[in-house]
Amino acid sequence: MIPVRRVFLSLLVLAGPTMAQGKSTPPPREEEIAPPPAVTVPYDDKLARLAEVLGSVHYLRTLCKAADGDGWRNGMQQLLDSETGNEPQRKEKLTAAFNRGYRAFASVYTDCTAAAIVAEERYRNEGATLATEITSRFGN
Repeated sequence: MIPVRRVFLSLLVLAGPTMAQGKSTPPPREEEIAPPPAVTVPYDDKLARLAEVLGSVHYLRTLCKAADGDGWRNGMQQLLDSETGNEPQRKEKLTAAFNRGYRAFASVYTDCTAAAIVAEERYRNEGATLATEITSRFGN
């Protein structure tokens, strides 16, 4: 018969240092750590619509070769930088809205037409109204 002590010692050797030190579970891996909860602010819906408008205007102004075509994409980047910070879920949501606005007009207009120019002007006006509403109601 094998002595109990010898069996116990061989189990400790086989189990490795974690069992011998009283640690039975390994630390969680990075992918097991839950992401931070999504942050929402009262004006997120209006901000998402503004991002969509910016995407639409960016496409239309680029299509019609306006002098400030990239200014709208740069404005969206500034919006993301100032509003989302370390909130990747909000950033993804606003980026998706911008892309949705861009693609909506890309699927309709392939040439700069009179209708495209009118749509761009209307969207710029809507964007200005949204920006004013957001800043006057929620701004500092």
